[in-house]
Amino acid sequence: MNVLAEANYEANYLLIVNPKAGSGRSGRLLPDIEQRLDELRQVFRVERTRSLEHGIDLALGAIEAKEIPVVVSGDGLIGAVGGALAGSTVPLGILPAGRGNDLARGLGIPTDPVEAVDCLVGGRVRQIDVGEANGERFLGIASVGFDSEANRIANESRFLKGSLVYAFAALRALAHWKAARFTLAEGGRRSRFTGYTVVIANNRFYGGGMMVAPDAEIDDGRLNLITIGDSSKLRFLLNLPKVFKGTHVTLEDTVKQRRIAGIEVSASRPMTVYADGDPLTELPAKIRVLPGALGVIVPGDEA
Repeated sequence: MNVLAEANYEANYLLIVNPKAGSGRSGRLLPDIEQRLDELRQVFRVERTRSLEHGIDLALGAIEAKEIPVVVSGDGLIGAVGGALAGSTVPLGILPAGRGNDLARGLGIPTDPVEAVDCLVGGRVRQIDVGEANGERFLGIASVGFDSEANRIANESRFLKGSLVYAFAALRALAHWKAARFTLAEGGRRSRFTGYTVVIANNRFYGGGMMVAPDAEIDDGRLNLITIGDSSKLRFLLNLPKVFKGTHVTLEDTVKQRRIAGIEVSASRPMTVYADGDPLTELPAKIRVLPGALGVIVPGDEA
C-alpha cells in the first residue's frame, strides 16, 4: 500500500534539500530525483535550506500544508528534522544525500537518493525511537570523547567522501588524543573509566558505515551504551578496522556494552557531544530514549 494512502494524506511531498550536503551531491542529483518522481506521477515541490533551523521550519510548515516532509540531505539535517517531528503523527521521508548516510543504512533505505525514491513512494511507516541529550534530540548515535575530535575534523574536511573522510579524521584525532576520565551515572549508580569514547547508540552505524553498535535496534525502546577504555594508540589503531564489521565488541578488556533507557555522562575535561554528524550539546549530558516517537518511511518489504 502507498504510504500516503496509509497515512490518509494527499499525494504531496515537500522535498527539503540541503544544497551543501555531500559536498553538493544533493544538488547534483536533484534533477534525477525530480525526474523519477515525475515518472512515478507524484506531486511534490522543492525547497532549499539555508540552515538546520530553516529546514525544521520547512518541515513544520509541510505538516500544516498536509504534505509529507522528505529530507534530501545527510544525517545532520535528517536528525534535526526527525527530532522536531518526534511525537507527531506525520512520517518522515528520507532521500539520503550526505557523506555518511548512516541512518538510511540502518533502516535499509538505499543510500543512492534516486534509488530511494521508489522506497519513498512504495514504502511503509516504521515507528523508531528517538534519543535526547540535554533536551536536544538525535536519531542515530550520540558519542563523546575521541569521537568528538574525529567528528570535528571530519566536518572540516571538504575533499574526501564516505567512510574515507572518517578514517582520515580518526587518524588525525588519534595523533593528539589524550585519555579522558569519564563518569557514568545510571539509576543512582556511578561508574568511572579512563579511555577514549562513550557511545550512546540508537542506530548501528556511524562514520559512513562503521558498525560501532552491532546489537543496537532502532525500535526496541532502548539505547546501546558502548565504552572504549584506555589502551595504547598502536593497539587502538590496529583494532580500528574491526569497527567496520562490528567485531571490536569482542575486545572485552577494553570495549564494554549494555542496553540502557537513559544515562548521565560527564568527563574530566570539557567535551562536545556529537550526534548524527553534528555537535549536539556539551558535557555533562543527560541522555534518554523516547520509544517509538517518530514514523519514518522505509522499504515496504519486511526483510
